[in-house]
Amino acid sequence: MKPVAIFRHLECEGPGYFAEFLNQHQIPHTLIRIDQGDHIPPSISGYRALVFMGGPMSVNDDLPWIAEELSLIRQAVKYDMPLLGHCLGGQLIAKALGATVSKNPVKEIGWHPVAKQPNPLTEDWLSGLPDEFEAFHWHGETFSIPHGAHSLLSSRYCHHQAFAIGNTLALQCHVEMTESMVQEWTTEYANELRAPSASIQSGELILDRLETKISQLNSIADKIYQRWIRALA
Repeated sequence: MKPVAIFRHLECEGPGYFAEFLNQHQIPHTLIRIDQGDHIPPSISGYRALVFMGGPMSVNDDLPWIAEELSLIRQAVKYDMPLLGHCLGGQLIAKALGATVSKNPVKEIGWHPVAKQPNPLTEDWLSGLPDEFEAFHWHGETFSIPHGAHSLLSSRYCHHQAFAIGNTLALQCHVEMTESMVQEWTTEYANELRAPSASIQSGELILDRLETKISQLNSIADKIYQRWIRALA
C-alpha cells in the first residue's frame, strides 16, 4: 500500500495529531522534512495522498522548494488524488490552484471560533460538527477561494478558513495541534504575543485549560480527517 506523504516545513510544525489519527487507522505515511533538506519527489506516483503542514514562511517567498511543492499539488489535483493542507499548507494549495495569498488584515493567533459557511459542500465535509466551533490559529496571511472551490469555514478575523474542491481540503486554521505543540509555539513564537489584542491572545490565555481545549480540538479533527480519508479507499 502506498503511503500518505506529509510535507513538514519546520520541525515544531509537524503533523501532530494528524499523524496519530493515521496511526490509529493503520494508514501508512512518510514524513518529508523540508526543514532538514529532504528530497522532494518529482512526481506523485509513489504516494496515496499528499498532506502539507504549516510554517512561518510565506508561499510568496523566493524559496526553491515552494515551486516544487506547487507542481506536486497541481499533479495531484489533475488526478484527483486526496490533498490536505494546514495553514501554510492550505495557502500552498490555494496558490497552486490559481488563488491569491496575501496579508490578512490582522494576525490571528490563539483559540478563536470558526463558523460553517452555507454551500453544498459544507455538510458533506463537516458533517457532525456544530455550526460554530473553536479552532487554533497562528497566521498573518490568508488565501482567496480558488475557482470551482467552495468556502467551508469563516472566522471573525479571517473570512476564508477552509475550502474544498474534489478530494482536496485546505485549512487556514490548525486542527492538528497537540498539547506539546501549543506549548512549544507559545515559547518559540513568544515575540508575536507581546502585544495581545482582540485577534492575538496572550500566552497565558492560549495555555489556559489547554488539556480540555486540545481534547475538544482532537474530536473536531477526527470528524474532518474521517471525511478526508474516505477518498483513500
